[in-house]
This record gives sequence, C-alpha cells and structure tokens, in this order.
Amino acid sequence: MNAIAITEPGGPRVLRPVRRPVPEPGAGKVRIKVRAAGVNRPDALQRQGGYAPPKGASDLPGLEVAGTVDALGPDVSRWNIGDDVCALVPGGGYAEYCLAHESNCLRVPKGFTYTEAAAIPETFFTVWHNVFERGGLKEGETLLVHGGASGIGTTAIQLASAFGATVIVTAGTDDKCKACIALGARRAINYRSEDFVEAVGHFTDGHGADVIVDMVGGDYIDRNYAAAAVDGRIVQIAFLKGRRVEVDFSKLMLKRLTHTGSTLRPRSVAFKADLAAKLHEAVWPLLEQRRVAPVIDMIFPLSEAWRAHERMEESAHTGKLMLDVA
Repeated sequence: MNAIAITEPGGPRVLRPVRRPVPEPGAGKVRIKVRAAGVNRPDALQRQGGYAPPKGASDLPGLEVAGTVDALGPDVSRWNIGDDVCALVPGGGYAEYCLAHESNCLRVPKGFTYTEAAAIPETFFTVWHNVFERGGLKEGETLLVHGGASGIGTTAIQLASAFGATVIVTAGTDDKCKACIALGARRAINYRSEDFVEAVGHFTDGHGADVIVDMVGGDYIDRNYAAAAVDGRIVQIAFLKGRRVEVDFSKLMLKRLTHTGSTLRPRSVAFKADLAAKLHEAVWPLLEQRRVAPVIDMIFPLSEAWRAHERMEESAHTGKLMLDVA
C-alpha cells in the first residue's frame, strides 16, 4: 500500500511517500480502506520527534480516518465488510489501509462525505472530553476557547452553542474572528489587537469565563486565571507557547479555580470506546441534522501531506486540514 512516513525528525518535507505491507487486523480490530484522513497538531509533534506513538501503534502519522471496512479480525461483531465508518486511531492514518479497534469506529453520518467524516474523530472526541467532561460545561455558562479558528476551536464553538452555552473565542486575524462568529461564537477577540482578559471581563460584565479551553500555554496560563469566573474550570490541551511559566497561584485559590488537562492518544481503547458511545448518542443526531459539522479548510492528496503540515504551521487555516487518500 501507499503511505506517508516520517523519514527523520524535522520539518514538513520529512514526510515522504513509502510502500508498506497492508496491515492485518488482530482480535477486535477492523481494517479500513481509507478514503480520507485528518491532519492534526499531534501529527506535527510526532514529525518533529516530540510525540512518540503509543506502544503497539503504527509509526505512521494520522489519528483519524474514514473509509470502508475491508477486513475483520477475530471476534469482531459490530461491523461488516463494506460498512462505511470513521475511526479514531492511535496512528497509521496516512495510508491506504489502516487498522482500528471496532469500538473506536463510528458509522459515517448520513449525508456526509468521507472527507467530512474523517474530520470528526480527533476533534469531536477531544472537545467532548475536555469541554463537557473535564470542563463540565453546562447550559447557560460561558466558554472561552483559545484558537477559535482551529479544528478544535470550530468544533467547540458549534457543540457548546448547540448545548446552550455562550462562546467567546480568541483568533489571530479579523477574518478568522468573523468565521468564528458565523459558526456561533458570541464574541471573537483578535488577540493581536485586543487583550483577551479585558475583553472577556467586559463581555461578561465582570463574571468571567466559566470554562476555558487552552492550547496556547505560556503566559496565557496566568491570564486565563484572570479571565476565569469564580469556580471556573481551565482545561489545558496543548502548549504552543511553552509549558514552563511563572504563575500567580493566588488567583487559583481566591477564585476556587480548577486547572486540569488531558491527552487523548495514549488513552485506552476502552476509554475511547466510552467516548465514542457518548458521541453517538449525543452528537451524531446533531451531525445528521447538519446542526453541527466539521469545518474543512483545504484538502491535499495523500502524497502531498507535507503541504498540509506547512499550512498548519503557518496557522493560515480555519478549521480542518484533510488528506484525500482515495
């Protein structure tokens, strides 16, 4: 099969086409003939040498795919050959065939293309766990999302709005801010021209954000404490500006804040299966009604995965970057 491998740690150009054996599914796994795959920040971290695959996972990048079930491993009962599925995988998505545990697969939503379906797993699993489970976002509360125009951000805007929350985002250009407003954000802050702490305080009449989802880190950590409401919850999902900072923890005490975080890729199959079941129940109806849908920025051929990584590193995109594998 054709695949894209990381030939050495480095920039986007280290992603190169290779030929690999078609993988065979083991117990509980299905093989998917991949039609589309998503590109995500963890792929770039792995490419740079900073995010090794979990034990037993493929060394090929790619954490989400959509396509057709092509082969069944022993004891598989949920799927049949020919079923259209999207799947969260621990690696191996940048290829013509990919293995996935049957419980980490979901049917392609009615009316969705393979490309749209492949844009769902990584961001929707991440947002559901971090916004609604770890962050405990409730109807009527205010959510602040940094990186509102990212795949995570555009997903969080739609899901939080659909479940009755008020969404504030930060983004780096006026055009990205406008795109976030069009998706349902009530306030979009251009962080290059506005101070998000002041803007959040003004918009909420001094209440602050009940939940903050942060992929930036660095000096944002201390500023998040200032922007948070009393009893606010801050969920860390990445550190684009650095993970070592000086923070005034008195704000955490005085406001009774909760600062938590998570990573998805290393979690167990059972944990991801539980998330898949919750998404199928709560979110799949919204997808099939088109009340929410992944935002796709650009689609690149599998052989040009490096171009998708370049665009991601330039932060020029709004929404998801995808690979056409068919």
